[in-house]
Amino acid sequence: MLHLALNHMTVARLGFRQLVNLAADLGCVGVEARNDLPQPLFDGMPAAEAAALVRDRGLRLLALAEVKRFNDWSADKATEALALMQVARDAGAEAVALIPRNDGLGLGNGERQANLRVALRELAPMLRDHGLKGYVEPLGFAACALRHKGEAVEVIEALRATDVLALVHDTFHHHLADDGQGAGPIFPTMTGIVHISGVIDAVAAPDMTDAHRGLVDRNDRLGNAAQLRALFAAGWDGPVSVEAFSPAVHAVTDPGTALAGCFEFLRSELAAIPAT
Repeated sequence: MLHLALNHMTVARLGFRQLVNLAADLGCVGVEARNDLPQPLFDGMPAAEAAALVRDRGLRLLALAEVKRFNDWSADKATEALALMQVARDAGAEAVALIPRNDGLGLGNGERQANLRVALRELAPMLRDHGLKGYVEPLGFAACALRHKGEAVEVIEALRATDVLALVHDTFHHHLADDGQGAGPIFPTMTGIVHISGVIDAVAAPDMTDAHRGLVDRNDRLGNAAQLRALFAAGWDGPVSVEAFSPAVHAVTDPGTALAGCFEFLRSELAAIPAT
């Protein structure tokens, strides 16, 4: 069964209350909130009020994003992560997003893994203390110090932290990390959430940017449906959250209709998958 969700980035011009109401009206299972939008987190409302709003609409707050450059660990980064976890806990979030550095630094073999291990070793007990999951999101960009999911899995398993650390399978970044082939390993048992977006522009994988990420339709070049089929065939059954960064999507005057079309396309493409 397709458990759809809505990342606030997709409707970045809407307030948090509008996001929640739209997600509920579309039949989503939950939403993801962000701290990197122009407006204040939760539109400035207290975390407990945000929790009540989500709960009253029958939704889950799936994740709160994000701890940026988490694998560039420092005392300041620990303070930043702790502050986000406290808000996430008070808001009833299930997880916080952990986003790696993407500045072309820390890319050396051995250096990448060591920096990742230091950060996740420190983050794991903090997450346990707050009753949260940490969603580690490898980015497929060549400048990212955590490009491949396999490296994250190795460190998480070595730290025996599978109870609090899981992967984000982002269809865009999965496509980029595999140089546009889309055949890389998917790690379904380690996946906490899936992010989907579509690219229709005639641009090579190495040249794709967040601005190319729109809604998924029949012209999608990322193989979203195929990636979802592979995950579901492997037994994965978690939330699939739409995360579109394209300015064109943000400018849509009727996002409800646009998203409903996207959802209907996905359901039709995945209709052959048995309900669980």
